[in-house]
Amino acid sequence: MLYRVIDAEELPALVEAFMADYEVIAPVKTKSGYAFKAVDSFDQISIDYPTTIASLKKYYLPQRETLFEFDAGANEVVDYTATVRPRVLFGAHACDINAINCLNSVFEDARYPDPYYEAHRQATLVVGVSCSPSAECFCHLMEADEARSGYDLFLQDIGGRYLVSIGSVEAANILEAACNPREATDEDRRAFRHRTRQRQESFNPDIPDIQEIPMLMDAFHSDPFWDELGSRCLSCTACAAVCPTCHCFDIRDSLATDGKTGKRERVWDSCTSPQFAVVAGGHNFRPTGRERVRHRMYHKLNGFLATHDRNLCVGCGRCVTACKADISPIEVLRFFERKGAEDAE
Repeated sequence: MLYRVIDAEELPALVEAFMADYEVIAPVKTKSGYAFKAVDSFDQISIDYPTTIASLKKYYLPQRETLFEFDAGANEVVDYTATVRPRVLFGAHACDINAINCLNSVFEDARYPDPYYEAHRQATLVVGVSCSPSAECFCHLMEADEARSGYDLFLQDIGGRYLVSIGSVEAANILEAACNPREATDEDRRAFRHRTRQRQESFNPDIPDIQEIPMLMDAFHSDPFWDELGSRCLSCTACAAVCPTCHCFDIRDSLATDGKTGKRERVWDSCTSPQFAVVAGGHNFRPTGRERVRHRMYHKLNGFLATHDRNLCVGCGRCVTACKADISPIEVLRFFERKGAEDAE
């Protein structure tokens, strides 16, 4: 990995250089919080933002996406190819970059590559930015507080300047043309270590650090805890909507008014929806809130790890804020903490 240092005053020039050939998506302040939106000026960007309400997932996996169009009368199917404008996701936090890496593991599986997802990924550059955790963040417990891959540039604030980790030649060329990057000095490296320690010490200590979570998910699979947690679930699916790694989808056909032509679309779905596990004949494999909530948490904290060697939860804390029933992975960690305390007595 190549590292360089730029001054904070050079960031506007870097953003303007990206704007010459790319659509720039960045965090902006809204009435209800912060959100990623297209910008046309560096002045619109909130570079030191807390976690956004929604994630960057929609730029790789749109909420509604046309797969193909059809003509039932002529018995014809026409492939649908959307034009994806080259873009830069500027200001992504480490947890969101790790979330994109999770999605890549699913949709870029060599056995079943997804051409729609790949078109979005190939058109996208990612510029990450360091952050300070909020009270709901627990990315350090999910090993997602550092981005080791998945970005083109990563900017670590070290006080009036940025230590830039370079992940692609394309981004390196833009950085070189727009800024005056220089090699890191011993002082820069000391500043980096200091900022890293500051971030690590800023995480909410009330969120328990639990070891061997996958094993505990199996050990307490039938515990009454899941009845209590599942009984709270409102099935609103807000957790999946804001989650940066939830990738379940439904396939729907919609007809035009002529009743013959139409299109097939992929739309977001959620395993906490009561209809999600209903199959032909009306049988529902997960009919209760207990089963649906437990399944979601199991997938986040165990199932995905076994298949892809990484947690599907990146600890961004969005579901903590979005859920009105206080259902989140943090509640599962606290449950395991209570169980550990009981065993110690």
